[in-house]
Amino acid sequence: MEDCLAKKMEITVLEAEKRTGKNAMNMQETYTAYLIETRAVESQSEGQCAPVDSLWRRYSEFELLRNYLSVTYPHIVVPPLPEKRADFVWHKLSADNMDPDFVERRRIGLENFLLRVASHPVLCQDKIFYSFLTQEGGWKEMVNETGFQLKADSRLKALNATFRVKNPDKRFTELKHYSDELQSVISHLLRVRARVADRLYGVYKVHGNYGRVFSEWSAIEKEMGDGLQSAGHHMDVYAASIDDILEEEEHYADQLKEYLFYAEALRAVCRKHELMQYDLEMAAQDLTSKKQQCEELATGTVRTFSLKGMTSKLFGQETPEQREAKIKVLEEQIQEGEEQLKSKNLEGRDFVKSAWADIERFKEQKNHDLKEALISYAVMQISMCKKGIQVWTNAKECFSKM
Repeated sequence: MEDCLAKKMEITVLEAEKRTGKNAMNMQETYTAYLIETRAVESQSEGQCAPVDSLWRRYSEFELLRNYLSVTYPHIVVPPLPEKRADFVWHKLSADNMDPDFVERRRIGLENFLLRVASHPVLCQDKIFYSFLTQEGGWKEMVNETGFQLKADSRLKALNATFRVKNPDKRFTELKHYSDELQSVISHLLRVRARVADRLYGVYKVHGNYGRVFSEWSAIEKEMGDGLQSAGHHMDVYAASIDDILEEEEHYADQLKEYLFYAEALRAVCRKHELMQYDLEMAAQDLTSKKQQCEELATGTVRTFSLKGMTSKLFGQETPEQREAKIKVLEEQIQEGEEQLKSKNLEGRDFVKSAWADIERFKEQKNHDLKEALISYAVMQISMCKKGIQVWTNAKECFSKM
């Protein structure tokens, strides 16, 4: 971790800016660009004023970077991006992806994504990632030149592997099941939070009615007027405070949402392992089939029914020369298949070792982050309740002075 980029460079997504331009279809579109600033840490430690590098990136470029990292490092739980459009929000918060509050929360999420990658012991060393931070022009061409799209596995192939693997690794099967449950639990938690926030919003806003009634009442009272007016003012302030409270709470929800999306990153690692296992099993099956063919040709006996066997019986046997030529070709293919199988076995073992090391790192990170987020959320709720008690304490004092 001492060599990670986050230790050598300060990375900030400073601001967001709405822009208008033409897309790939040459159609006018409105989008948001984000200003990324980087500064070398070494220069600052030496007492020098380090120069700041800055460039603008669209959300789609962040997506391209993450797709590249996911394909290039299939054994790594790649940090997720913040959501493109708001979900699990309380009803008064806009779900529009151009809404300033949502854009601000997404800016924070994008900065968190970059810091996660920059802190990762493997991902932080990637040259494409470094170029993303430092080279504005020509970056897209650079990432496309890597040919990472050609390495991407198709969904159909992944689905096929899921259903046809004969000997799945129990650890990855359990991890896949855990990621599904984690996503389900956090989704449910976020829905509950949104419903609670909606009700809380209503309760706070109704307190504004107290303020209005006390104010109207104060107008017809002489001795009680000042106390009622002051109590009404406290109620108005209390009612207005909920907007800021729930917008702040939304940031804690975003921390939970990050792990909602991390669940898919975990499944991606599991799917890659399934694909590798499937390829290994298919290679082993093909090798067994070729060895059987070679043995049948060498001994002249056919163990299983085949179209070739029937053809031989109907139209006569092959000449010794033809049989020898076929045996030679099969022997070469068998040797090649054995080497390929050995290579796939080694590749599989390396993948499992690397993937499991990163999964353990992720688990430690997840436990720490979710603990901190839930504690912060609880502290915020306690603070909010204390403010409510204080408002009613103030109101009580106003009533006492009447």
